[in-house]
Amino acid sequence: MSTLQEIKTEEEWNAHSSSLPPSTLQIINFHAPWAAPCAQMTTVLQTLASQYPVTSPLQTSWVSMNAEEVMDVSEAFNVTAVPFLVLTRGGTVLEEVSGSDATKVREAIEKHSKSGAPTNGVSAATAEKKDLSQYAPTKTDPATAPGYSSGAVEQNKEDLHARLTNLVKAAPVMLFMKGTPSAPQCGFSRQLVALLRENSVKYGFFNILADDEVRQGLKEFADWPTFPQLWVEGELVGGLDIVSYIHTTPTSKAVGEEKVQILITFVLAQVKEEIANDPEFLKPFSVTKTAAA
Repeated sequence: MSTLQEIKTEEEWNAHSSSLPPSTLQIINFHAPWAAPCAQMTTVLQTLASQYPVTSPLQTSWVSMNAEEVMDVSEAFNVTAVPFLVLTRGGTVLEEVSGSDATKVREAIEKHSKSGAPTNGVSAATAEKKDLSQYAPTKTDPATAPGYSSGAVEQNKEDLHARLTNLVKAAPVMLFMKGTPSAPQCGFSRQLVALLRENSVKYGFFNILADDEVRQGLKEFADWPTFPQLWVEGELVGGLDIVSYIHTTPTSKAVGEEKVQILITFVLAQVKEEIANDPEFLKPFSVTKTAAA
């Protein structure tokens, strides 16, 4: 059976991909340790891989990479959020699946692993040519499109709401921005990235220019019409103006005491992590007590 192989460096990726025959379907999973849905997706892919035998020549190749450790590879595949799955064959991208929808992932892999399968169940060899110039639909013909249903629209909104709920909690601090941290597409996003880096904040990000559904849906979901947006532990902090205000006036109640407490809690957690990793972390800032005279 096939297994999901972890690729840790760009060199490993280049060596692996160049060793595959052009007929091999590559299943490439991009993940990040801070995104909880990635663990679920890894489990899904490990289970799916076990259902595919190791053949000669190799029919499928299953690899997984930390998107933040192989930045050149991530950028080559336009990875803007995780988990992110890419299916390729012979250097051509066949399909991409963003998010942790196991059904979409399974269906995409099944579709492309069936090399040479007839499209829509009809092969070119058996398809007949018919003169349709005089064709007129009858009552027994199926509709060309499903009828409009307000219930379907509501279901789509619910699905989007669920996706956004997961996205804003994908990391303790999530930045929804125009572009990526390495290539911001607006001045406000660039300034907010600089502010987070200045304070050594670990954060996840989502490029809203790459997904218009998220871009428009998040405005309604957050009741906030502009970007960038900063979320801390699933709570909206706001755009650059509010983040800067909190940064300069951390005790301000203008944005709500609860949101300030969330920021303080996160900063304290970061400090505790630093101390655990380096007991000398705060020594340069400690006050040396002088002996009483």
